[in-house]
Amino acid sequence: MSTQPFLPFTRPSIDEETIADVANVLRSGWITSGPKVQAFEAALSAYCGDRPVRAFSSGTATLEVALRLAKVGAGDTVITTPLTWVATANVILEVGATPVFVDIDPVTRNIDLDQLEDAITAETRAIIPVDLAGLPVDRDRLYAIAGKHNLRVIEDAAQSLGASWNGSPIGSTGDFVSFSFHANKNLTTGEGGALVLPADVDPALCERLRLQGVKRFPDGGMDVDVLGGKSNLTDIAAAIGLGQFKHLAEFTERRRVLARRYFELLDPALGLELPPADFENSNWHMFQPLLPDGVDRGAFIAAMKERGIGVGVHYPALHLFSLYRKLGWQPGDFPVAERVGARTITLPLFPAMSEADVDRVCAAIEQILPLTT
Repeated sequence: MSTQPFLPFTRPSIDEETIADVANVLRSGWITSGPKVQAFEAALSAYCGDRPVRAFSSGTATLEVALRLAKVGAGDTVITTPLTWVATANVILEVGATPVFVDIDPVTRNIDLDQLEDAITAETRAIIPVDLAGLPVDRDRLYAIAGKHNLRVIEDAAQSLGASWNGSPIGSTGDFVSFSFHANKNLTTGEGGALVLPADVDPALCERLRLQGVKRFPDGGMDVDVLGGKSNLTDIAAAIGLGQFKHLAEFTERRRVLARRYFELLDPALGLELPPADFENSNWHMFQPLLPDGVDRGAFIAAMKERGIGVGVHYPALHLFSLYRKLGWQPGDFPVAERVGARTITLPLFPAMSEADVDRVCAAIEQILPLTT
């Protein structure tokens, strides 16, 4: 066992000023959605080019509400990638629609835009692209295809806040854009998310879908005109988000520095397949090499843990989960996603890491890989 402190694959950086602000919220007596949520939404809106932004209790909730706002439902199909957190596909089922998977590009590991158009049918209503590990999908090609077929786009940008496309921050352009603020994200609220709204969607309707469909009137009365859920963000969470937001650019730059260090130190002779070295667009939410063929991933993860280093897996190909197998998908349907999903590892990468931490990870890999083949 290692005598060094355990190095997780991620850890949030929350400063004392933010902790103090959370305490102030708790003392205020107003801890559910209130002034902090409004301030957080305003900060996100300014970042996204003054587009309307509404905060939610999770990124999953933002995707589901976006589908409802886009009027996607029973009988419709929605195209997405099989290599993502399962929530991306689950929300399609939740609104009564059917997911249609398109395999991934072997280089970017995002949805393969060369195959996307072939999957579009008369029943297709929307596309949910995913920016895997913070590397944006090619927005120019994506929106050209969507526009040609009159499809809505719901960007699953859960991992790409702080990333950009052609110099524009993700969220500042496009149709619906969904962010996640889960504990492992580049900006966290503990749990939470936000939805950037297009110009043709009424923010008030989004708010009603977020909170039981309730419409309130100045005289204290109310009405419910749509079926809404319960997915509002709390002021406690928003206070964390506001504190995190001040450091977003700093966090992103630090992640890029650490990613560069990985590229410098990981010996190509080890046989690892590295992600694209994109230091212009990606926010480096995760650093994910693929293990060489023949390496026992479980043994590799266990050996790294013995050396005090955490390794994640993001993600298995989701069409192979039992739920989706029952719906008809099977091994071999999306071979690139299956290959990447079976070989991917997520190495430690978070702003509080030092270059020496990266050195430690790379040294451990050099020791372990020959032993796990």
